[in-house]
Amino acid sequence: MAHGVKLRVWGDYACFSRPEFKVERGSYDVMTPSAARGILEAVYWKPEIRWIIERIRVLKPIRFTNIRRNEIESKVSAANAKRVMNAGKGKLGVFIEDDRQQRAALILRDVEYVIEGRVEVLDSSETNTGKHKEIFTRRARAGQCFHRPYLGCREFPAFFELVEGEAPASDLSGDLGWMLHDIDFKNGMQPRFFRARMRKGVIEVPPFESREVRS
Repeated sequence: MAHGVKLRVWGDYACFSRPEFKVERGSYDVMTPSAARGILEAVYWKPEIRWIIERIRVLKPIRFTNIRRNEIESKVSAANAKRVMNAGKGKLGVFIEDDRQQRAALILRDVEYVIEGRVEVLDSSETNTGKHKEIFTRRARAGQCFHRPYLGCREFPAFFELVEGEAPASDLSGDLGWMLHDIDFKNGMQPRFFRARMRKGVIEVPPFESREVRS
């Protein structure tokens, strides 16, 4: 954790969607590492760095609730977009009123986590790697972000604050099963998973390239 940070995040609702649900949304029991990475990137990110999530602390009991959400049934196809680009004219818009569907969702309520991660610099020529942690710390302490962080879905905003001492703890434990780790962008946008086990509220996140992470 030489360049590590701790960020407490919380919100009224969250939905960390399971990929096995095709139409109706269903959330994982806790925040996924990819969602945690997105929150850190919302506070501070540059092309020459990436955030490595090392652990996620679950501070509140896992509670679910059901809601109904308005979603768009279809999306603009790549083939149609290509035709319009080649022709120089055409229609690409999707009209919500004509394409709306109501779908059920099983989501989390009243959530709170501490994200522990570190910054990794991709540019080998850069020597002052600690500056990125300092910038993140300054921005998080001031409540600054590039865009509002969210808890899985954009309609569920996340509140956040920097943790500068010991991270809070809880007594939650359990085997949460296989969970999405992140997307392998280098190999065809392939999702990769790991076995999430929570001990005293702590989920240790294995390195993305380790044997514990599987396709």
